[in-house]
Amino acid sequence: MFFLDLGFDPASLMAIWAAGVAGAGAAVARWRIVGPGFLLLSSGTAALLGGAAWFFEPGPVVSLGFLAGVGGGLAARKPPAAAGLLGASGVLLLLGASGPGLTLTAVTGAAALGGITGEMLLGHWYLVSPRMPRQALRRLALTGGIGVALDTAAVFAVGSPLAGSTAASAALLALGGMSVLLMAGVWFSLDQPSYSGVMAATGLSYLAVLTCLGSVALGRALAGGPVGLG
Repeated sequence: MFFLDLGFDPASLMAIWAAGVAGAGAAVARWRIVGPGFLLLSSGTAALLGGAAWFFEPGPVVSLGFLAGVGGGLAARKPPAAAGLLGASGVLLLLGASGPGLTLTAVTGAAALGGITGEMLLGHWYLVSPRMPRQALRRLALTGGIGVALDTAAVFAVGSPLAGSTAASAALLALGGMSVLLMAGVWFSLDQPSYSGVMAATGLSYLAVLTCLGSVALGRALAGGPVGLG
């Protein structure tokens, strides 16, 4: 069963965020555009968030996801192995966040937070590898922007608690909309050929991490339980 499930707790939020970062790290590893340092950074970030999820709610699936993320860092000098371990970490953490079955909102939340956080981390790494292709930054920004839009739509699809609260709906739309606009700003900033374009994109992604985290957390805090999709 593939369903919408918007129950909120810190463990699931951290697991969703960790899954997204692990997935972004796996994608960058497959693109082979950076050295092992970035893979250590992304693996460490994913492991830190996964460890926080395990702290709030210990469980075997999240534990395996955390360990796979650590393994991705240890395999940083071998990009294919790192990509595989980080990918496995992302899947396990998604399953840990979803409970009995993989949920659509776990995927959309991971895409939103992972794409935007991954873009921010990779933008910083541009200082180390200034010849890195900007297309990678665009892909992550696009993933994050689409993820936020889909995640916000999923929250309103569940909708029942939001229907009676105009203020809550407005706040959620504002956070989600601002995140999408910031990612659009990242995309167009990267048209600037000088390094200032990447600096601007990275600064905008900082703000987007905050607004996206607020959107994902607020949506799950306000909305209700599972709605089956068959």
